[in-house]
Amino acid sequence: MIKRLVITGYKAHELGIFNNKHEGIPIIKKALKNRLLPLIESGLEWVIISGQPGVETWAAETVIELQESYPDLKYAVITPFLEQEKNWNETKKDAYQFIVSNADFTTALTKRPYEAPWQFIERDKFLLRNSDALLIVYDEENEGSPKFMKKMAMKFADTTNYEVLTITADDLQLVAEDLQRQDWD
Repeated sequence: MIKRLVITGYKAHELGIFNNKHEGIPIIKKALKNRLLPLIESGLEWVIISGQPGVETWAAETVIELQESYPDLKYAVITPFLEQEKNWNETKKDAYQFIVSNADFTTALTKRPYEAPWQFIERDKFLLRNSDALLIVYDEENEGSPKFMKKMAMKFADTTNYEVLTITADDLQLVAEDLQRQDWD
């Protein structure tokens, strides 16, 4: 049973998404919701993100929406270091503040500002050790920042009872077609 789920995936710019009105965002959020609902029904208690702009932010927004129907569902924002949003633009900072202010738990793992890439590696190890599964929006044909977490999670899954769930480009295409059909109806 999956009680604690880490969600990650591409950053918005890796998907060519540069504003909150992009038509791809509702598709990604719907795909996340479609994967979360059966997990919630079977006992999911926590969604864990590190608060990165893109898939992780949209996952938190999706959880906030789902909490209206599933008030026991909680989410945590566990960042690799303090002030991760310091150099982000105002739009990203605002979205980040929104998800942090609505989170059921927040912390920075290393308790200090950015120093080096090791902080991201330690975050990923911590998240894997403290969850039951990873849901990653990732397509093997379009490498990006999530590839490191996916590789680490697959290795972790080889030696433990860990699940790696993915939402691929094909999954997103099916959701897009579904939403288009609903618009026609």
